[in-house]
Amino acid sequence: MATSEVKKLSLFAITWPIFIETFLHMSLRIADTFMLSFISDEAVAAVGVSNQIVMFMFFLFQFGATGAGVVIAQYLGANKYNDVRKFAWNAITFNFLFGLIISIIMILFSKTFLGFFNLEPALFHQARSFLLIVGGALFLQAMMLTISAIIQAHGFTRDTMFVTVGINIINIIGNYLLIFGALGFPQLGVVGVAVATVASQFLGLIINFMILFKRVDVRLHIKDMIDWNKERLYQILSIGVPSAIGNLSYSLSQIVTTGFIVSLGQEMLTTRIYTLNILFFAIVISISLGRGTQIIIGHLVGAGEFEQAYKTALKNLRMSMLLCLGVAIILILAREPLFSLFTDNPLIISTGGMLLLMGIILEPGRCFNIVLGQAIQATGDARYLMMVTIIIIWCFSVPLYYLLGIQLGYGLIGIWLAFVVDEWLRGLVLFGRWKSRVWEKKVLVKKEKQKKNEALG
Repeated sequence: MATSEVKKLSLFAITWPIFIETFLHMSLRIADTFMLSFISDEAVAAVGVSNQIVMFMFFLFQFGATGAGVVIAQYLGANKYNDVRKFAWNAITFNFLFGLIISIIMILFSKTFLGFFNLEPALFHQARSFLLIVGGALFLQAMMLTISAIIQAHGFTRDTMFVTVGINIINIIGNYLLIFGALGFPQLGVVGVAVATVASQFLGLIINFMILFKRVDVRLHIKDMIDWNKERLYQILSIGVPSAIGNLSYSLSQIVTTGFIVSLGQEMLTTRIYTLNILFFAIVISISLGRGTQIIIGHLVGAGEFEQAYKTALKNLRMSMLLCLGVAIILILAREPLFSLFTDNPLIISTGGMLLLMGIILEPGRCFNIVLGQAIQATGDARYLMMVTIIIIWCFSVPLYYLLGIQLGYGLIGIWLAFVVDEWLRGLVLFGRWKSRVWEKKVLVKKEKQKKNEALG
């Protein structure tokens, strides 16, 4: 897809495939949770805790994919197509090697990571089995994430969506066969979920490679895989590293918060997991709208169209927040039937219902924060986003989680209230940054016409 076509796409056109893809990707966890709930709440809790660690590590290597996506979008906007292939293969190779290191770390230190949560012996055993298999295969996710970001930066968002559809089908079938031992397969429970997850990721990676070669026409050149140009790596890392650190900081804060919730008892931990699973529809919308905005803004700033980029981001923000508010209201109205799908525990249902009620404020704030953050990142101003995330989360939000949830005794309700404050505060700070237009000076690549005008000026 030509860059001019990408820039003319509406937010809806570029985002709906990303939404379906992200929806299906995140629904894998919902499917895992739902199917495991037929076994026990303990199995759900074990996988939930392990996934916290997996996602923490996942953000470590996300910098290669994020950096490549933003840089390639800007180069496409500037019509510098010859550089795109080199950036793509540098990013894929780099993330593969880093993902391999992370996989080894997960295998060697699985006991240490899980020890943080003080799980009961039965939970610990199940959680470690899951972590060894899924964590040990994280390098597959590292590569798939990077290739998907490159494909989407070219505007081929529907292609990655179809890949995710296939992954979901394979994963759900694998879950059915290996959790319950259907059709003569061994009944593996939590281990079965892990095996199905890794198998589906491997097949998805192969298909993504085929799309990259055939559809996007980014050909494989061995030289590009081993020739790591310093300037190219710097541009990728200048976006990717701050992005990864910011995401890592947020993920770490959620692990700390999970530790707080574990101290409240297994029922509250399970309540949090079920509530997030129900809210995932609203969360997916925010993530997808943010990613779609990032692709469009990246192309616009690469082409030097700063005024259009400024107005587009604000327009997308208004639409996105209204949409997330509407989804939150629908989930609130259906809260009791939704929780009844997962459990019949009255405490979990009542507490979870209160958390969903708070979603009417939380979800627009989450969307506010995500969409503006992605727009700022698309311009190259990733360091500012990182600093805002780190400072607010660790100097304000995490202490507030502990104060309201543990110290003052408001429990999970208090922690959820702190989530609301955190999202809105970070969103407001980022809104001020966008209005200031400082980000115009952070763009990584400019068209030759722009450079000549600046030199003459």
